[in-house]
Amino acid sequence: MNKKLLAGSFWLSFGSVFSRALGVLYLIPWLAMMGSKENINAAQALFNSTYNIYAIFLSLGMAGFPSAIARKVAMYNGKDEFTNSQKIFKLGLGLMCISGVVCALILYIAAPIFAKNSPVVSQRDSVIAIRSMIPAIAILPAMSVIRGWFQGNQDLKPFGISQLWEQIFRVIFILASSYVLIYIFHTSYVMAVYASVFAAFAGALASYIYLIAHYKAKLPEYRMKLRNSKTSTVTNVRKIFIAIAYESIPFVVVGAGINLCQIIDQLFFKQIMQGALGLSAEYTQQVYTAFSANPSKLTSVIIALAAAIAGSSLPLLATVNAGGQKKDVRRYLTDNINYLIFIVFPVSTIFSALSFEANGIFFFFSKAGAEFLAYNIWQSLIMAVAVNGLTVLQALRYSKKAMSYLVIGLIIKLGLQFPLVFILQGMGAIMATNIAFVVICILVYRKIRIEFTVNFREFIPNILLNVIFLVVTIMAQIFISGIYTPQTKIMALLYSAIFGVGAGLIYFVISKKFGFWNKIFS
Repeated sequence: MNKKLLAGSFWLSFGSVFSRALGVLYLIPWLAMMGSKENINAAQALFNSTYNIYAIFLSLGMAGFPSAIARKVAMYNGKDEFTNSQKIFKLGLGLMCISGVVCALILYIAAPIFAKNSPVVSQRDSVIAIRSMIPAIAILPAMSVIRGWFQGNQDLKPFGISQLWEQIFRVIFILASSYVLIYIFHTSYVMAVYASVFAAFAGALASYIYLIAHYKAKLPEYRMKLRNSKTSTVTNVRKIFIAIAYESIPFVVVGAGINLCQIIDQLFFKQIMQGALGLSAEYTQQVYTAFSANPSKLTSVIIALAAAIAGSSLPLLATVNAGGQKKDVRRYLTDNINYLIFIVFPVSTIFSALSFEANGIFFFFSKAGAEFLAYNIWQSLIMAVAVNGLTVLQALRYSKKAMSYLVIGLIIKLGLQFPLVFILQGMGAIMATNIAFVVICILVYRKIRIEFTVNFREFIPNILLNVIFLVVTIMAQIFISGIYTPQTKIMALLYSAIFGVGAGLIYFVISKKFGFWNKIFS
């Protein structure tokens, strides 16, 4: 694999996945502080429904500019026009500051509408939780442009580490504020949820500090590039930003794709469960927590891993594609897909085998909960493959195609949502999403194969390796569970660690023995 792609994947994967892992691990002490099982389910539903809306508004606030600017910067740098790169970056930064404030105001006004249609019992609690996100919405778009600048310069280390800083300070704020509110001031768990939602702002500030410090450290290098840069050709800034805004629409839609699916579940699930089926608000909230709020916390790691692999490919693919180097594009695409299969598939396999234990560690020991989690893990794998393909298409200037494929998937999701949820409730929502994203995957990779003559037969050995690993892992788990099943969180954690490390070593040995390891990372 190309060293730049591998190094970029490492830093993006490290920052993104490790930060997501922190975002999962904090749940153990945080949920323990919530108290009863009913409080835990309610807190998760309130927190998750708030974050889904936050993610959509964050996407709108950014308007796809970070990815578009990363692409522009990579393109200008490939032509030795660093002056243009820096000019676009600074103007984009100012525009995103304005965008963040505007989106924050809209969210404040629209909060009651979202709260009314969310699957939570208390509308008032939901309104306050949503509005607690406003400070973060106001400042995060500008920060994302700084990350886009580094990404466009193929300097992916600050991108990954800033994500890590953001998550570390966010988690510290969540746990500290929840502890103080519940155990010192003796408030309800709802107040702790408000503080936990507001923690996104604290994390964003920490990330800002790191990114600005890194930018200052790189100033000598940037000044040297400016001296060696060709004369600026950017004159009509307004025209360029209108073009960027136009180009960014597909980035907005694609970037928010998974969140849009979750919003469909959030806003329509309540209507079907309570309106069409006549079920109670409490039961609706419980089912929503089981099939969406709880699993999405854990499966987000898989999607983050795929997004990191795809994101690291974007500047390289944009550069070689701008130069018309189709042979190199095909090689990078092959590396990208091989890397995705080799990393994401075994992670999903091990995770699904440990679904009962993972559900028990973070939530409750429940066969129904474990089943929902297992289905969500494989759903997240399908989403991960789709996200990778959509991001690659964007890097190769097929952003409109990527958007159209995602829109087709969302239409399928909307069309299937009512009948499947009406018949199968929570499992129906999962199935509707799976079908939608399978269609997206077929459309995306068919386009990649046709346009860049990528030979998909090259991936068959990698896929077969993972199918064998899946069979071995599932059989081992079935055999062991027939003898021993952990019943406490500590024992489940120990069991998961031993099983996970053991399975990982088996995968490494098999891949090494048959030459896959050297082939993927050479």
